[in-house]
Formats: sequence, C-alpha cells, structure tokens
Amino acid sequence: MTVLSLENYNWSVGSKKPLAVIAGCNVLESLEQSLAVGQHLQSVCAKLDLPYVFKASFDKANRSSIKSFRGPGLTDGLAMLATIKAELNLPICTDIHEAAQAKAVAAVADIVQIPAFLCRQTDLVVAAARATEAAGGIVQVKKAQFIAPWDVKNIISKINEVVSKDMVLLCERGVSFGYNNLVVDMLGIGEMQKLGVPVTIDATHAVQLPGADPRTGGASTGGRRDGVAVIARAAVAAGADCVFLEFHTNPDDALCDAPSCLPLDAAEGLLSQLKSIREIHNRL
Repeated sequence: MTVLSLENYNWSVGSKKPLAVIAGCNVLESLEQSLAVGQHLQSVCAKLDLPYVFKASFDKANRSSIKSFRGPGLTDGLAMLATIKAELNLPICTDIHEAAQAKAVAAVADIVQIPAFLCRQTDLVVAAARATEAAGGIVQVKKAQFIAPWDVKNIISKINEVVSKDMVLLCERGVSFGYNNLVVDMLGIGEMQKLGVPVTIDATHAVQLPGADPRTGGASTGGRRDGVAVIARAAVAAGADCVFLEFHTNPDDALCDAPSCLPLDAAEGLLSQLKSIREIHNRL
C-alpha cells in the first residue's frame, strides 16, 4: 500500500503508520468557533502523538433544503481556512464542488476532498487532481453511497492518468441501505486498500439518517451521534488508516448536521481508544 505524506508537516497515512486524524468542523460557522475547535483537537492529537489535519467546509453545497446553512462561501471561507492554517500551523482539509474552484482550493488545502455525491464527476476529479499535484497535496475521494468498494478503482484510474505521483486517499462513509439509512461494510475497507491506497473512515457522516431529521420534518439530515464512536472503533479495528471526525463547541446548536457531530470534550477519550486499536492492528 502507498504511504502518503504532507511534506511540509509531520503527517503521513498508510500501512503500519500511526492512525492519521482528519478532524474539525462540519462547516465554517465563524473564525472564532473554528479556531477553538482546531486548537483543542491540535492539543489532543499532540498529547496522543497522532498526526492531525484540520477539516472544515467553506460551502455545504449538497443540502436537503435551499434554506439550509451552507457556510461563508469560496472567497471568505478560504480566507478563514488560510488564517487557521497560519495561526495554528496546521495542514488543512476542505471540500471542492466545482472544477473552477480547484486552483484556489488547492492553494490553501493540503488535502482536497471530493464529496461523495461528486466522486464520479470526471471534470471535477481531474481538475482537483491536477491542481493538488501542482500544490503538493493529497486528494481524498469520499466513496459515494451507491458505489461498491472495488468500483472505486475507476476513480483512482482517472486521477492516475493525469498526475505523476501517488496522491489518492479513499474515504468510506457508508452506503445507502433502504430509505433514510446508511450502513458501513467493514469488509469494504480492506477491499479498497487492495487498490493500493490508504483508507479513511468518516465516522461522522456514516451515522447520518439522510432526510430524516425530525426537527425539520425531513428538510435536513438526521443522525445518531452515539454511533460515531462505534463506527470509528470498528473501522480502525478493520484496518482503516485514518479517522475523519467532526466536532462542535455546542453540537446541538451546530448549523449543519448537528445530530451527527461530537462535543469537543469527547475527542481525547475517543482518539485515545482509536490509537490503541490501531497499535494492536499494526502488530498483527
């Protein structure tokens, strides 16, 4: 399996490496709130000696309702992420939604993330790969809820045809199971690793209940916050190389996907458990 690294930071992910962490906010709500989340998670990961990348979205383009909060947008959002990157000296992960955004996003984000519903959009994937290679970063592709683990090979192939180095990190975030539900096939983690790439588990989005938030009558996504730790522990035990988690200073008041995000005070306990599980797996 390929080991990926961010050369300007002490961050790597892959076989036999320590558990990598991508964590932060679902969406940028304010600079103050995002810095608070980033500072806390940076401190926890430093204490546990886990490589850490701060994640936040500048735009949540895939929303159930046109009235849903989406974030500050490309220009203001990238400015906020650049500030967080500079003040905390951290690598950044954020989503890209349109091919035209690729160069600007890759200039700030060390990990450019392709959202699950967009992972088959060839122009977007190719533009993100080219811009990210030029900037020296990594592309994380979230596997769509409707794609089999082994079929992600076609996305990897698209990227490898336009870049000259290994730079793909795959992300498992559950598959559609009937209506308003997701499940995670833990065997799928190993299937994706057979493609020669590291795999992240997005434990936050894996517990979503799409279109099933009782607070809004289905106009937003529901979730099962208590399941995040369950999914994360199981996935790391199954061999996931990286964990993706989203936190909030007051989860119930989060402006996006509140039912799925975790409180900050849960970070150290959960990441400590995941570190131990990863260490056991690496000895096998």
